[in-house]
Formats: sequence, structure tokens, C-alpha cells
Amino acid sequence: MPLPASPGNGAGGPGALLVHPVREVVPWRMDMDRTAYLIVLDSVGIGAAPDAAEYGDAGASSIAHTAQAVGGLRMPVLQSMGLGNIPALLPDGIPILGVPPADAPRAGYGAMRERSKGKDTTTGHWEMAGIVLEKPFHTFPPGPPSFPPELLREFERRTGRRAIGDKAYSGTAIIDELGEEQMRTGAWIVYTSADSVFQIAAHEEVIPLSELYRGCEIARALCDPYMIGRVIARPFVGAPGAFHRTGNRRDFSYPPIAPTILDRLLERDIPVTGVGKIEDIFAERGISRSLHTTNNADTQAAVLELARAAQPGLVFANLIDFDMLWGHRRDAAGYARALEDADRFIGDLSSLLRPNDLILVTADHGNDPTFRGTDHTREYVPLITFSPAMPGRRLGIRDGFCDIAQTLASFFAIDAMPHGRSFLGP
Repeated sequence: MPLPASPGNGAGGPGALLVHPVREVVPWRMDMDRTAYLIVLDSVGIGAAPDAAEYGDAGASSIAHTAQAVGGLRMPVLQSMGLGNIPALLPDGIPILGVPPADAPRAGYGAMRERSKGKDTTTGHWEMAGIVLEKPFHTFPPGPPSFPPELLREFERRTGRRAIGDKAYSGTAIIDELGEEQMRTGAWIVYTSADSVFQIAAHEEVIPLSELYRGCEIARALCDPYMIGRVIARPFVGAPGAFHRTGNRRDFSYPPIAPTILDRLLERDIPVTGVGKIEDIFAERGISRSLHTTNNADTQAAVLELARAAQPGLVFANLIDFDMLWGHRRDAAGYARALEDADRFIGDLSSLLRPNDLILVTADHGNDPTFRGTDHTREYVPLITFSPAMPGRRLGIRDGFCDIAQTLASFFAIDAMPHGRSFLGP
């Protein structure tokens, strides 16, 4: 889909698009090693998308509302890079309390709106990698029941265990409600949400992790005909009244429906390192090395270690805690702490960059911790691009997360992707 030209080469008012033609080469020497760090702040949206009302999300703004809830954020690194300048680009942008606009941002700053239908992790990450979903992933009704009877019957038959739950529910609430029964009967707890997910919870002392993961593989095969985005293992431990989920979550994703920028990079022998749950999201496709971490702290530490080692190629990392621990649980204080921790991490990472390296900071969807319900929110996502070799500038509102994939193709001087526009250039 072609993008409209921006007025005055990006000097238009809020909502104007700043676009650049796809470049066949980038202004860096290709005989030098280089690394692009794509850092996804999972669920950190920056304002309701134009179609948010269609999802019941009008008025959502994950970062701005978090800042308001805690009396202001302290994020000096991303503030200096232009994070506080982004709300003014949006038609109804809400200023970020404690993160004012920078007079001269030292990075590229903008926002992206999603072209694919949906507001889930897989859809967002796939679009960043170059896949625009014309048909959204299938979602189940809230129920109960939520799942087709024939799907559950076959799942029970193949796994040899009964399934309980069968509704859309909060993951922590459903184990509080059904955890004791699960321990007593050995049944699976199966549930969904507003996203395209089939989730399976089980106590680790009742059903071993190996059996839980095997059950998820069975469910994955059964869910493929329905085009379900993810089957998720949700193990927990503890006693009734004191259950808690463990870090042994695993995501089993629908395989990408087209080649991604990750595949294209590997075809050119350019390393792709996934950190966090990236290999799960892409069904292990397009990844040359995976560091499977389960929380922000470990993911940030792994990325910094890769930077110290000057790992070339693409380092693609997901910081999951915003969504998993704070967004769905509507904990604005926890969300705020994670944002400030991430700001320090971006500062540490930027100090380790070589002259031709690049950091891309963005998100895959929203999950406003002050919003009603417990589901994701359909939002614009922030875009920050920093490199010692690039001046700070306004990137405007981008028409599609796929601009990330096109930019990476340009950065590594490989063939252009089918969708998106690179934002590298003069």
C-alpha cells in the first residue's frame, strides 16, 4: 500500500507522514561490521490508534496514563532522544508527565500505526518483520464455553487429560479459581482472552513441564486450522490461596505466513539473535541464535553482553514484563518502574554502540495499565532510532510497523521488503 507524501517533507502538523524512498544502499561502509538492536517494549503504546474505538480502546494511552498515575516518570535517556516529543505528532496525543519534549532530540523520533488487524504480540512482531496480515488471527468468544467442542474433545483425547475452564479470563484469576481443582483432578486449565490464544495452565508439581509443553504442541497442531496466533504454556506453583505463575512460560506460535526480514537476513548470512521470546513468536524461523530469557532484567543483561562482544547482525529483543506482569494486571506503579529501568538500559546500550550501530526502540501493541478490563489496547507505538552516525530528526507518523523491516533491509543493504518504507536517509 503506497504511503501519502508528507507535507513540506515532514514539516506538516500533527498526524503528517514523513516518508523516504527505499534506499538501495545506506550511507555506511558495508565492509564494516554493524549491529542493529531492535528493542521491543512489549505493550508500551503511546496513544489510541485511529481505529481504537473498533476494539473498545478509545482513549487508551499506556505511557501517558502510567505517568499520570504515578505523578510523573523519570526517563532522562529516552527524553533526550525525543520520547516526549512524540505525543505532539499524534492527533490526540497526551503529554507524558515528567518526560517533556526535548529542544533538540538526539535521535529519530516518531510513532507507528499498525496496518494489520489485531492488537496481539504475534501480529505486532510479524508486522515489524514485514508481514502485514490482511486477515486477522481467529479469536474465540468469551464464553463459557469459548472453544469449539470438537477442538477440546480431541485435545483431551490426545493428551489423556480432561480440560476445565473453557472461557476468556485473567490468567492469574483463573488459577486462583481453578488451581485447587486442577491439583486434585490433574486436569488442564484451558482459557483464552481477547487475543488469538489458547492458553494452558497446570501446576508444575502435578503435570511436569515436559508434559505441559507436549500438551501445547498437541494443541498447536489442533489450533492451526483455526489460525490461532499462539498456544501458551502457563505453569504455576504454590498452594490454594497462594498460587503464582513461574518463569517457565512458553509460546507456541502459528508459523509466519511469508518470508520475514529475519529470513532474508539469514539468506545473506547476516546473523539474527533473538533475545526473550522472539524465537517463540516466529516459531523458531529466521533465528540463527536464541537467548531465551523470561524477564526484563535477564533480557537487558543479555543484550548488553552481546553489545560488549560486538555481536554483528540483528539483535531482536522483547522486554516482556510490561505486558505480562504489569499491563494485564493493571499495575501502573510496576509499569512505571519497568519504564524507568528500561530507560537506564537504553542509556547503557547506547554507550556501547560502535559508530555504525543502530538502536530501534518500539512496541508491539498497547496495554494501558489504567484502562478498563485486562486486555491489550489498540494504540500507536513509539519509535526511537539512535545511532552515533545519525542526527536526531522527526520521523512523523509511520503507516505500518513494517517500516521497521524495510529500514533493516536498507541498513544491511539487502533487497527491499514487499511492505513499508525505510526511514534511513538524509
